[in-house]
Amino acid sequence: DVKQNSSSSALSVSGAQEWVDCVRAGEVCNQSPQCSSRFRIMRQCLVGKDWNTMLANKECQAALEVLQDSPLYECRCKRGMKKELQCLQSFWSIHMSLSEGEDFYEVSPYEPLPPVRHADAFRLASIISQPHCLDPSRTCNPCLDATKACNLNDNCKRQRSNYITTCTRSQAQVQQSSQLLESCSRKRCHKALRQFLERVESQYTYGLLFCSCRDQACAERRRQTIVPRCAYEDKVKPNCLQLRQICRQDPLCRSRLADFHTNCQMTQDSISTCPKDDYQSCLTAYTGLIGTDMTPNYENSNHTDFTVSPWCSCRNSGNQEEECERFLWDFRDNTCLRNAIQAFGYGTDVTTVPKTESPVAVRSVYPATDSKLKPTDNPNSTRPGHEVGAHLPPDSASLGVGAQSYLTVPSLKFTSASLQALELNYISVL
Repeated sequence: DVKQNSSSSALSVSGAQEWVDCVRAGEVCNQSPQCSSRFRIMRQCLVGKDWNTMLANKECQAALEVLQDSPLYECRCKRGMKKELQCLQSFWSIHMSLSEGEDFYEVSPYEPLPPVRHADAFRLASIISQPHCLDPSRTCNPCLDATKACNLNDNCKRQRSNYITTCTRSQAQVQQSSQLLESCSRKRCHKALRQFLERVESQYTYGLLFCSCRDQACAERRRQTIVPRCAYEDKVKPNCLQLRQICRQDPLCRSRLADFHTNCQMTQDSISTCPKDDYQSCLTAYTGLIGTDMTPNYENSNHTDFTVSPWCSCRNSGNQEEECERFLWDFRDNTCLRNAIQAFGYGTDVTTVPKTESPVAVRSVYPATDSKLKPTDNPNSTRPGHEVGAHLPPDSASLGVGAQSYLTVPSLKFTSASLQALELNYISVL
């Protein structure tokens, strides 16, 4: 029988296993006449056929059974490797065949990260921001400090300047009515963003993406990091399931989305709700989505209760509205992702974020032990409802949703004109 991947196996994070990359596995397969011919057949089977049609073909089924005993079945890819796209294509040529149609979650094609990969980046966050943030007489803006730190590093400054120039090039051409003459090249913008994230050390890129904010000016600077007018926003918001379908047609986007679900999926097995309490792998997976069709960003400049999501909505979902809401919920209400971002902002990769006297929103997460979840008492929360479970998807219990509590914080209000000025100032300061 053909092996099937369950959702639970797709979301598990492997231990310290030695993996063969899929490029090498393909080379080994090509040295065997039987494996090589079956691999060729399998790739032909996947062209223009849905899952049921493909498995109804006996030749396709026989090829898949042979390939499950080849190195291709257990191969993985390294993030940013030289032949990453070729590696991912080889991986999906097998694993797309093992998916029962449109699985909600898919197995990540990437090797698990070492557990201490970004420890230096977490420590640098506090080093950059602490001198200002501990002095009440000085303005504290960790995102501005992260920009200054990037500018002191030649590689970071060069790569950041490159993507900002690419993503804002056509936006400088405006008519008197303030309408853009032409939209930016999102494809080029995304490519430049990916290059920045791949070529610059995470201690700098994470500082720009995940800096903690105490006011709206800082939060707006953080939101502007990826130049959202070009890289994120569009004239209309597509349906999230349609966006997912578009993403899964591209091997890179499909892989990054599967990696996000693998490493940021909430679980009851840890205090942080992250798999193995591993914040670093979650932030790496989230960052990997930036520069793809599924690029996520902060939805607004709210510093007290931030939310992130791709540029999509669940309008016009028809009878798939529940599935769409569940997909969007994995971004907007993901306690693992939120805790990971906040942990970086505090410069610590431990599983709990310390309470401080500073006006920073802190969310503590406790594994749910019964059906009575603790309500939030934050008057500044922008989320609908006061019960944590009030807007969770039907199967949220299996995802390990924890109760949430907040420290109250003062609220600042900015006019649209001031926010526009902040945006223009961010783009002009390199």
